[in-house]
Amino acid sequence: MNRRDALKKSALALGAAAGAPTLLSLLQACANTDRLSWTPEFLKEDQARFISAFVDFLLPKTETPGGLEVKADVFIDLMYARTYDEGGQKQVESDIEAFNADCKTKYGKVFADLSAADKAACFKEHEANSPKFPKKVWGGDVGPREPVGFYRGLKSSVLWAYFSSEEIGKNVLSYDPIPGEFRGCMPLSEVGNTWSL
Repeated sequence: MNRRDALKKSALALGAAAGAPTLLSLLQACANTDRLSWTPEFLKEDQARFISAFVDFLLPKTETPGGLEVKADVFIDLMYARTYDEGGQKQVESDIEAFNADCKTKYGKVFADLSAADKAACFKEHEANSPKFPKKVWGGDVGPREPVGFYRGLKSSVLWAYFSSEEIGKNVLSYDPIPGEFRGCMPLSEVGNTWSL
C-alpha cells in the first residue's frame, strides 16, 4: 500500500469515527418524534411516501417491531436534511425520481403504490443488479471501493437505523449496559440471541 492510499484510508476511518456521533444524535431525535405530527424536514410528500414504503417493505412488522415503528423513515429524512450537502440532496431527489420512474415503466405505478408481489420483484431486481459493498478483511476493503448506488446505500442506511434504535437494541437484541468478562471462545449454543452493540 502506498502512502496516498494509507492517508485516504486513514481519512475515511477518521471521518466515519467523527460522523457516528452525528448519526446517533439524529437517531435519538427520531425516537422523540411523534409519528402523527411528523413533517419531513427535507423530503417532499411523494419522496417521503417512497422512503416509508421502502422501509416498511424491507422491515415489516412481525413479532418484532417494523422499520416504521422505530421511525427509520424519519431518520432517513433527517440524515438527508442534516448530513448531505446540496449536491447530495439533489442526487437523492433524482435517485428517488428514477427509482419511481423505473417502477412506473415496469409495473405501472410508483413504488409506494405497488402490490407486495411487485415490490418483491422490484427489490429482487435491484438486489441482483446493484453494486455490492466491497468484501472486508479486518475492517479494510479488499479491492477498489466503488459506489454502491442508491438502492444499496438506502437499504444499508435503513438497516443501520433499525438495528441502532433504542427499541431494537434494548428490547429485541440481547443488551447488557455493563458487560462483564470477555470470553473470546465459547460454544455457539451459549451465545444465545444476537447482541446489541
